[in-house]
Amino acid sequence: MAVRAIHTPPLLLCTVALLLLTGGLVSPSTAELSLDTVRDFLTREEDTIVFSLIERTKYPLNRPAYEPLHFGDGAAHRLNASFAELFIRESEAVQSKAGRYQSLQEIPFFAYRVPFTLAPPYNFTRDLYPAAALLNVNDAIWSMYFNELLPLLAKNGDDGNYAVTVDADLACLQVLSRRINYGRYVAEVKFRGDQQTYTSLIQAKDRDALMKLLTSEAQEDVVKRRVEKKAVVFGQTITLDGPIQTDVNHSSQANFKVDPSVVYKLYDQWVIPLTKQVEVEYLLHRLD
Repeated sequence: MAVRAIHTPPLLLCTVALLLLTGGLVSPSTAELSLDTVRDFLTREEDTIVFSLIERTKYPLNRPAYEPLHFGDGAAHRLNASFAELFIRESEAVQSKAGRYQSLQEIPFFAYRVPFTLAPPYNFTRDLYPAAALLNVNDAIWSMYFNELLPLLAKNGDDGNYAVTVDADLACLQVLSRRINYGRYVAEVKFRGDQQTYTSLIQAKDRDALMKLLTSEAQEDVVKRRVEKKAVVFGQTITLDGPIQTDVNHSSQANFKVDPSVVYKLYDQWVIPLTKQVEVEYLLHRLD
């Protein structure tokens, strides 16, 4: 699918950029960040992801929304951007002015310099290590969503509802970015829990050992099967007298608003691997 990101932030921005973003003030970490709060956040994000995917499946693929825009005839009248890119960029600009990205849990796909926000001031806690706080894999999320996931979600067709379609895309992108880039918080809480072991591996820059230490295949399997089941439960058409299907193995995929196997694949091939990539990169800069 011909969707190209105009520009996204690099994987790691310097501490100066963080200080500019936060007004130069970094409040001390709070005791609220724990393994339990991190797990609870990630579990709740599963719900949002499934519902966002369901919302996107309401619309067909609508390919014209992702093709370079043309105004008149000839190459001179062609923009090097699609309607989807422009819609998302302008939407993020408005949300940036409204203060969405004051929280480090939210990272835009396009970089903005906003001198002020319209939102009331709020002192967000700064649980992340400054040198790695803005690390993200939004480039990879953007590419994965449009090139890999979207063709699995949406049926071929064009109903002309491009604005609501791309608005649904934006909701999916934002929750996926928030969920995957939350790996920074996962890495931080794990580092605090075993500083001696992690410090040794970080100093040795041993990516493979860090990845192995962060990986729990049993827990990952639980997560993948849980989101698949949520797609089964959330994706049904509910009637007053009909039974509620909860068994993934004995379900017809055609009966669900989003294919549960696609949700499983999303976590198996992209969400979990990208999250661990964020965790490793964060840790490698944790002692900077």
